[in-house]
Amino acid sequence: MDDLIIGQSGARAGSVRNAPSAPASSSGGGAIVDGNQATFMKEVIEASRQVPVLVDFWATWCGPCKQLTPALEKVVTAAGGRLKLVKIDIDANRALVQQLAQLGLPLQSVPTVAAFWQGQIADLFQGALPESEIRRFAEALLKLAGGAMPSADLLAEGKAALEGGDTEGAVELFSALLESEPENPDAWGGLIRALTLLGREDEAEQALGSVPAKIADHAEVAGARSALALAAEGRAAAKQLHAFAARVAADPSDFAARYDHATALNAVGKRAEAADALLEIVRRDRSWNDDAARLQLLKFFEAWGVDDAATLAARRKLSAVLFS
Repeated sequence: MDDLIIGQSGARAGSVRNAPSAPASSSGGGAIVDGNQATFMKEVIEASRQVPVLVDFWATWCGPCKQLTPALEKVVTAAGGRLKLVKIDIDANRALVQQLAQLGLPLQSVPTVAAFWQGQIADLFQGALPESEIRRFAEALLKLAGGAMPSADLLAEGKAALEGGDTEGAVELFSALLESEPENPDAWGGLIRALTLLGREDEAEQALGSVPAKIADHAEVAGARSALALAAEGRAAAKQLHAFAARVAADPSDFAARYDHATALNAVGKRAEAADALLEIVRRDRSWNDDAARLQLLKFFEAWGVDDAATLAARRKLSAVLFS
């Protein structure tokens, strides 16, 4: 194990000597296996040259281990072969524990999870983390190795489908992602947006109601919520788009018509024009209707997304108006 380097402390290790074999695990090969002194080099060090390996050091008497290991197994299973999990009982492998301590990896408490890549320790954590944090730990390890979780691929495909106009495909991709990650806010936001674009607003409302409470205020979910609210509001306004435009042309100070015109423009996809209509109200009378124009513009931003080109351009204009 000459290549083992402890990333946390920078300590260089000598080799771990081969020891008598411990009884083989019933887990067998694959992405999740039981390891021991005899198999450590093959299952961890050598395997980590092909795929990132998580090593779960546990003990039968450890209560938190019983909570952590199933969560680890779930995350590794979801990785679809892109990660490997090796579980090691520290009481059954005392010699290995002692040698790892000499190499700079003292197992002072369990559970301890060490991440190996290219024969080296890349990272580690101790204690029973929630599944969401384990997933982030795994995602960081995969990123280090130049990869990503399958869920990241699904999310990217879903966003690409949505942006490319394949809205039905986006619904399927986001739904598939949520089956494995029911607390993924990006997937919920994407699903709600896709359903909204398809005019399936009842389903979008149901999806919004199913979002877990802990992520209900996430930016992606909040943006989708605003998009859904604006869709219903804009559908009615869009039918009178030309009527609102005529009213504004006849009376530029008719802010109610200008406000409704902005809502209608947004509903038909004319984001820049919608923003300009509201900005004109703010420019002429910011206090109109309790600052309604600026607040509606912020709602647009939330629905469009913080990185949307229309959002960025309108934000700059809004700042210029407010601070001029």
